[in-house]
Amino acid sequence: MTRFKLVVEYDGTGLVGWQRQDNGPSVQAFLEAAAGRLAGHPVEAVAAGRTDAGVHALGQVAHMDLAKELSADAVRDGLNFWLHDGGCFAVAVRSAETAPADFHARFSAVGRRYLYRILNRRAPPVLERDRVWWVPHPLDGEVMAGAAGLLVGRHDFSTFRAADCQAASPVKTLDEFAVTPAGDELRVSAYARSFLHHQVRNMVGSLKLVGEGRWSAADLAQALEARDRTKGGPTAPAGGLCLMEVAY
Repeated sequence: MTRFKLVVEYDGTGLVGWQRQDNGPSVQAFLEAAAGRLAGHPVEAVAAGRTDAGVHALGQVAHMDLAKELSADAVRDGLNFWLHDGGCFAVAVRSAETAPADFHARFSAVGRRYLYRILNRRAPPVLERDRVWWVPHPLDGEVMAGAAGLLVGRHDFSTFRAADCQAASPVKTLDEFAVTPAGDELRVSAYARSFLHHQVRNMVGSLKLVGEGRWSAADLAQALEARDRTKGGPTAPAGGLCLMEVAY
C-alpha cells in the first residue's frame, strides 16, 4: 500500500459536506468512489477537517492508501477522470504526492486557515451566489476589524460552539482572526490549529452585529466571557465559508 496526500478543491453547494452520509452526496463519497475505480479496491479517504454542508474548500487535505502502483501525477489525473466520469463536477484533486505511512491528514496537521466572505452592497450576488454572505445594509468594517482582535488568543469558545460539537474541550487557541476590506467585500480570515464545530461561522455572525452597530466591541468580549452559546450572535450561512489551506 502507498499512502497519498491529496489537496482537494470543492464547491460545497448542494453537498452534505465532507463526510459520507445517507441523506445526500458528499465529498468523501465522490472521492472514494473515484479512488475505488482507479485502484480496483475499496478506498477510505480521510480529511483534515469535516466541512459542513454548503461549505467550500480550496485547500482541503486528505489521505488515502492505494495498493495499485501509480505515480502521484497518475493518481491526481486518474481521480479527476473518474470524478468527472462519475458525474461529479463539484470536486477536483489539485495535487497528489506520496506520503509516509504515518502521515495523517487530520492528526498531522498543525494549522487550518478559513476565509469567510461577506458581500456588503445593495445589489445581490449573481456569479458569487452561494459563495458569499450577502448583507445589503452598511457594515462598519473598521469597527469589526478592531473587535475581531478581541477573540485572538487562548479562550474557552463555548459561546461560539455548536450544540452538537464533539470536541473534548471548548478551549482553543485562535492565532488569527482578521477583517480585511476588498472592494464590496469584507473578508474574515481565521487561523488556528483546530476549530470547534461552527466556531468560525458563529464568530462571524457575532461580528456582523458589531458591524451593524447593534453590538459594541465590549459586547463581543462579554459574549466570549459568558461561555454560553445563547449569548452569541447568529450562525453565518455556510456558503460564505471556505477552507483555504491546511498546514503541516
